[in-house]
Amino acid sequence: MRKKHLLTVIAVTTFYCNTFAQDSSNILNELIHESDTNKVNYAESTFKYTRVVDGHSVVNLPAHVLDVRISHRFDPINSGLYNFFGLDAAVMRLGFDYGITSNIMIGAGHSVYQKTYDAFLKMKLLAQSTGRVEMPVTVSFVPTVAVNTLKQFDGGKTQFNDRLSYVFQLLVARKFSENFSLQFMPTFIHADNISFLHADQNIAAIGIAATHRISKRMNINGEYYYRLNDRGSAAHNVLSFGIDLGTGGHVFQLHFTNSIGMTEKSFIGETMNRWQDGDVLFGFNISRVFQLNKKRD
Repeated sequence: MRKKHLLTVIAVTTFYCNTFAQDSSNILNELIHESDTNKVNYAESTFKYTRVVDGHSVVNLPAHVLDVRISHRFDPINSGLYNFFGLDAAVMRLGFDYGITSNIMIGAGHSVYQKTYDAFLKMKLLAQSTGRVEMPVTVSFVPTVAVNTLKQFDGGKTQFNDRLSYVFQLLVARKFSENFSLQFMPTFIHADNISFLHADQNIAAIGIAATHRISKRMNINGEYYYRLNDRGSAAHNVLSFGIDLGTGGHVFQLHFTNSIGMTEKSFIGETMNRWQDGDVLFGFNISRVFQLNKKRD
């Protein structure tokens, strides 16, 4: 009789312990889910770097970080062995970018192409997120100004304003998975008055860019800009492919493109080469970042 009572007590105790454990587990899961939905989870590393190939990505430098970027673009590969397949000649851009905050960065540079000086501001307006705030895309606005300083044979009649060009871009990107992101770039260009490579001084274009992560330190990128007007010019649409290689504080980029220019006005509005003619150029970028403020935000 005592054994029956003992078995009954054990069975009831076991039942209530299991029930309590299940209830506790359910409550814990609900608390974790509620915590996840109450915080904002932002998409990280939509692109590996602040640039896709030549054009901007929605990625910003962290606050107080300086990026020194050296870009090279060689002659077309089909120039032959005499020109060492383009490597005997190159143009270069030296750039300095700086993160003011996590959402605002600035930059300036000098290009050998048309002896151009350029400066830009990149502002992140929206950030892709889940949780308490659901935002499907990241959006950035990038205005750029550049000045062409080539000497002209006009007896000094060229005004400074004639040498200025302006570019306004809206970058809209979405990270679809850990390995793939896509970006659209509506672009408006007001070109300088001394270049004869375009028929229309005001150029509208739409760009598309994508990146796919191969490994933790390697991405492959693609970038294409289609000009919506300026049909009467001798310029062509630019198509570029690149590989990003991350090595600690350095980012090393290898790319193939049909553009020799490395500012938005030049590679979108003044690309003279065509892939179908074999006018493909090899180039590379080397980027080194410096933390100027040791305090972590």
